[in-house]
Amino acid sequence: MNCPYCLSEVSEDAYVCKTCSRDLYLFKPLMAKVADLEQQIAQIPNTQAYQLRIEELELLLDEQQRKQVRRSVGNWVSDILLYLIVPLILLLLAHWLIAVVYDTKMLYLRIISMVLPLPFAYALFKGHAHKLLPWFVGVVVLAIASVIGMSWITSLVDHSPVWPQNLFEWKEVLEYSASIAFSFLTGMLLGGVAYASKQRRRKAALLQTLSAGSASLQNIHGLMKSLQEYGGTVVALGTTAVSIYTGLKGIIGS
Repeated sequence: MNCPYCLSEVSEDAYVCKTCSRDLYLFKPLMAKVADLEQQIAQIPNTQAYQLRIEELELLLDEQQRKQVRRSVGNWVSDILLYLIVPLILLLLAHWLIAVVYDTKMLYLRIISMVLPLPFAYALFKGHAHKLLPWFVGVVVLAIASVIGMSWITSLVDHSPVWPQNLFEWKEVLEYSASIAFSFLTGMLLGGVAYASKQRRRKAALLQTLSAGSASLQNIHGLMKSLQEYGGTVVALGTTAVSIYTGLKGIIGS
């Protein structure tokens, strides 16, 4: 610290300034307080340090957001490959085995086409929540690509046209595509019901901790959830019936 008279530096233990020989006894507490305040001020970061810290945090936030986007894109790609491309390949493989290799009844292919997409969609929607519209578009693409791919495989063997040639053939293609699409939609609905039921069971423990006065509200909430699940199951059964009807209509009718 410095002498208050001549401003020369003095030791903290000194009571007399060695330069001006003034008594420092009365000023010692004040000088110690000033020295402590100066030290605290020196420890406060300046504006530039704050700005650097803000920029550092912004960089970390941007990096985290980029990682989140990459993770989201990666999840989308993996889901499309696993739940759309794999069923498409399996459907084309089944068509090749039934229609080309073994040349057996097409009824078997129709049944496989109605059954195979369902477990894939169920596994997809049972794991966690998904947006319905993008996957509905994906289902339509899957169904059309499956039927056109089967027609292309057939054309390689008997040199028939890939695309339908008349209104009746277009109707067959649309009905077959609809049966595949409704099978996937049934799996989506059943998986969504299973996911909602799982979430409801997880919340049940928290709801049980509510007071007795809110028991009626809890019962109403549980009833509404149950009605939603039953409604989803009914719709899923409806889409299953439509899938069976559209898939077997042409075979049974002929």
